[in-house]
Amino acid sequence: MEQRLSLITLGVADLARARAFYEALGWRTQSRPEDDVAFYQMPGLVVALWDRARLAEDTVVTDSGGWGGITLAHNVRSPEEVDAVLAEVERAGGTVKRPGAPTSWGGYSGVFTDPDGHAWEVAHNPFWTIHDDGSTTLR
Repeated sequence: MEQRLSLITLGVADLARARAFYEALGWRTQSRPEDDVAFYQMPGLVVALWDRARLAEDTVVTDSGGWGGITLAHNVRSPEEVDAVLAEVERAGGTVKRPGAPTSWGGYSGVFTDPDGHAWEVAHNPFWTIHDDGSTTLR
Protein backbone atom coordinates (compact mmCIF):
# COMPACT_ATOMS: atom_id res chain seq x y z
CA MET A 1 0.00 0.00 0.00
CA GLU A 2 1.39 3.39 -0.98
CA GLN A 3 1.79 6.02 1.76
CA ARG A 4 -1.14 8.16 0.67
CA LEU A 5 -4.53 9.31 1.92
CA SER A 6 -7.05 9.99 -0.86
CA LEU A 7 -10.44 10.56 0.77
CA ILE A 8 -11.84 11.49 4.16
CA THR A 9 -15.59 10.92 4.54
CA LEU A 10 -17.42 12.60 7.41
CA GLY A 11 -20.65 10.93 8.47
CA VAL A 12 -23.30 13.61 9.02
CA ALA A 13 -26.82 13.61 10.45
CA ASP A 14 -28.14 16.26 8.07
CA LEU A 15 -26.34 16.66 4.74
CA ALA A 16 -27.92 20.03 3.91
CA ARG A 17 -26.89 21.46 7.32
CA ALA A 18 -23.36 20.08 6.98
CA ARG A 19 -23.01 21.48 3.46
CA ALA A 20 -24.26 24.87 4.64
CA PHE A 21 -21.67 24.92 7.44
CA TYR A 22 -18.67 24.01 5.28
CA GLU A 23 -19.79 26.22 2.42
CA ALA A 24 -20.13 29.12 4.90
CA LEU A 25 -16.41 28.56 5.54
CA GLY A 26 -15.73 29.02 1.82
CA TRP A 27 -15.56 25.37 0.73
CA ARG A 28 -16.85 24.74 -2.79
CA THR A 29 -18.30 21.55 -4.29
CA GLN A 30 -19.35 20.43 -7.74
CA SER A 31 -21.97 18.17 -6.11
CA ARG A 32 -25.59 19.15 -6.69
CA PRO A 33 -27.90 19.94 -3.76
CA GLU A 34 -30.01 16.85 -4.55
CA ASP A 35 -26.96 14.49 -4.50
CA ASP A 36 -26.72 12.18 -1.48
CA VAL A 37 -23.02 13.02 -0.99
CA ALA A 38 -20.98 16.21 -1.27
CA PHE A 39 -17.35 16.05 -2.42
CA TYR A 40 -14.84 18.84 -1.78
CA GLN A 41 -11.51 18.84 -3.64
CA MET A 42 -8.53 19.69 -1.42
CA PRO A 43 -4.85 19.92 -2.35
CA GLY A 44 -3.95 16.24 -2.74
CA LEU A 45 -7.15 14.69 -1.36
CA VAL A 46 -10.94 14.82 -1.26
CA VAL A 47 -13.28 15.37 1.71
CA ALA A 48 -16.81 13.98 1.46
CA LEU A 49 -19.96 14.53 3.52
CA TRP A 50 -22.36 11.56 3.58
CA ASP A 51 -25.23 10.29 5.71
CA ARG A 52 -23.78 8.88 8.95
CA ALA A 53 -25.97 5.73 9.01
CA ARG A 54 -25.21 4.93 5.36
CA LEU A 55 -21.48 5.46 5.97
CA ALA A 56 -21.54 3.08 8.96
CA GLU A 57 -23.41 0.46 6.93
CA ASP A 58 -21.05 0.82 3.96
CA THR A 59 -17.97 0.62 6.20
CA VAL A 60 -19.44 -2.36 8.11
CA VAL A 61 -19.05 -0.77 11.54
CA THR A 62 -21.35 -0.18 14.49
CA ASP A 63 -22.00 3.51 15.00
CA SER A 64 -21.58 4.18 18.70
CA GLY A 65 -22.73 7.77 18.16
CA GLY A 66 -19.67 9.21 19.88
CA TRP A 67 -16.29 10.55 18.97
CA GLY A 68 -14.54 8.16 16.60
CA GLY A 69 -10.97 8.66 17.83
CA ILE A 70 -9.99 10.98 14.97
CA THR A 71 -9.32 14.70 14.96
CA LEU A 72 -8.84 16.48 11.64
CA ALA A 73 -6.36 19.34 11.35
CA HIS A 74 -6.23 22.52 9.32
CA ASN A 75 -2.77 24.06 9.44
CA VAL A 76 -2.29 27.76 8.77
CA ARG A 77 0.62 30.16 8.33
CA SER A 78 0.43 32.19 11.58
CA PRO A 79 -1.08 32.29 15.08
CA GLU A 80 -3.26 35.20 13.96
CA GLU A 81 -4.71 33.03 11.20
CA VAL A 82 -5.64 30.37 13.81
CA ASP A 83 -7.72 32.96 15.66
CA ALA A 84 -9.26 34.26 12.40
CA VAL A 85 -10.32 30.75 11.32
CA LEU A 86 -11.84 30.01 14.74
CA ALA A 87 -13.84 33.27 14.53
CA GLU A 88 -15.03 32.30 11.04
CA VAL A 89 -16.07 28.86 12.34
CA GLU A 90 -18.20 30.46 15.08
CA ARG A 91 -19.91 32.74 12.55
CA ALA A 92 -20.65 29.67 10.38
CA GLY A 93 -22.28 27.77 13.28
CA GLY A 94 -19.39 25.65 14.60
CA THR A 95 -18.37 25.44 18.27
CA VAL A 96 -14.93 26.52 19.47
CA LYS A 97 -13.93 23.91 22.04
CA ARG A 98 -10.46 25.32 22.78
CA PRO A 99 -9.52 28.88 21.80
CA GLY A 100 -6.19 29.53 20.12
CA ALA A 101 -3.23 29.39 22.51
CA PRO A 102 0.48 28.52 22.55
CA THR A 103 1.19 24.77 22.57
CA SER A 104 3.76 22.67 24.43
CA TRP A 105 5.43 21.78 21.11
CA GLY A 106 6.17 25.39 20.12
CA GLY A 107 3.16 26.16 17.94
CA TYR A 108 -0.23 27.75 18.42
CA SER A 109 -3.58 25.99 18.05
CA GLY A 110 -7.26 25.83 18.90
CA VAL A 111 -10.02 23.25 18.40
CA PHE A 112 -13.56 23.43 17.04
CA THR A 113 -16.35 20.99 16.27
CA ASP A 114 -18.65 21.15 13.26
CA PRO A 115 -22.44 20.77 13.69
CA ASP A 116 -22.06 16.95 13.71
CA GLY A 117 -19.37 16.99 16.41
CA HIS A 118 -16.37 16.28 14.13
CA ALA A 119 -13.32 17.71 15.88
CA TRP A 120 -10.91 19.94 13.98
CA GLU A 121 -7.64 21.40 15.24
CA VAL A 122 -6.61 24.70 13.66
CA ALA A 123 -2.86 24.99 14.10
CA HIS A 124 0.17 27.04 13.26
CA ASN A 125 3.23 24.78 13.33
CA PRO A 126 6.35 26.90 12.81
CA PHE A 127 8.25 23.75 11.83
CA TRP A 128 6.05 22.94 8.80
CA THR A 129 5.65 24.73 5.48
CA ILE A 130 2.23 25.66 4.06
CA HIS A 131 2.62 26.08 0.29
CA ASP A 132 0.69 28.50 -1.92
CA ASP A 133 -1.73 25.73 -2.95
CA GLY A 134 -2.46 24.92 0.72
CA SER A 135 -0.50 21.67 0.80
CA THR A 136 1.64 21.04 3.89
CA THR A 137 5.20 19.75 4.06
CA LEU A 138 7.10 18.52 7.10
CA ARG A 139 10.44 20.32 7.42
